[in-house]
Amino acid sequence: MLRPAVIMRASIVFEQNMQPLLRLLQDGRFHSGQALGAELGISRSAVWKQLQVLEAELGLTIHKVRGRGYQLQNPLILLDQQRLSTSHASLGWPVTVLQSVDSTNAEVLRLLGAGKQAPFLLLAEQQTAGRGRRGRAWVSPFAENMYYSLLIRIDGGMRQIEGLSLVVGLALLKAIKELGVSDAGLKWPNDVLVDGQKIAGILLEMSGDPGDECHVVIGVGVNVNMKVVEVDAITQAWTSLSRVLGKAIDRNQLVEFFSKHLQAYMAVHMREGFAALQHEWQANHLWQGRMATLTAGKTPIKGEIMGVDCTGAIRLKVDGQERSFSGGELSLRLSDDT
Repeated sequence: MLRPAVIMRASIVFEQNMQPLLRLLQDGRFHSGQALGAELGISRSAVWKQLQVLEAELGLTIHKVRGRGYQLQNPLILLDQQRLSTSHASLGWPVTVLQSVDSTNAEVLRLLGAGKQAPFLLLAEQQTAGRGRRGRAWVSPFAENMYYSLLIRIDGGMRQIEGLSLVVGLALLKAIKELGVSDAGLKWPNDVLVDGQKIAGILLEMSGDPGDECHVVIGVGVNVNMKVVEVDAITQAWTSLSRVLGKAIDRNQLVEFFSKHLQAYMAVHMREGFAALQHEWQANHLWQGRMATLTAGKTPIKGEIMGVDCTGAIRLKVDGQERSFSGGELSLRLSDDT
């Protein structure tokens, strides 16, 4: 496993060498090798070598046309470290933007182990080994989606953690609706859906003593400008903000909206617990009253979804009796979901 310092140095070297070129190309227009070299103060052959690295390392497609120059196949809106650091200063969350990392959650946990103090926010343009709940892979192409991991410290035991993933979902839903996606809704326990398709997911990971002082990584992935993926790379129906809205989305704005709402919702949760947000969550729950199957270990449980209780556990009517279920390894699917 690479140490945090090694990963950070690799990202800094990439940013120093490649990011200026990428920012010149991000508009999706043709740029001649001569103009790029003049802007960067390097030779045309050096430009060519950097372009090859961009294609190989980031999976980007760059068109090369004699007499016209170089053009990204798809324009990009890159994350802006300076803008995000400025906008998050009032939240008290230092921001780091990496070009590429295996997993933002994993990197945050490594930084915590190396002594970095909470809170802090880590974002990445790309994940090479992004992950979701229950060990699933999270497809993470370069500069298309939001890969967001916030480290917070929790004092006071389990009460401060109960329902936290649902609270994060409320903040994420509010940010997505603020961008114009009016028909987005929540699926217990960690997903945001639009028209039955997944647009975002949440993965919380804890380090420390849940009965006393601990740290929680709030990991969030949002499909923002993703258009296509490799066949079978995603095993469930999905969509993206750009697909829904018909235009490219500034991921910097999404990060800012989400962080603002997340801090506000977490403040309520910290003071009053999930019970104060239970009604709002249920009002945005897409599967309320539907028949569903809950996978808990090897035994599937079928019942009618009744909502969530004051701790964030899912309530099911099973054989005429209401029961509550919670846990990180549970999976809920509609009974007619094939």
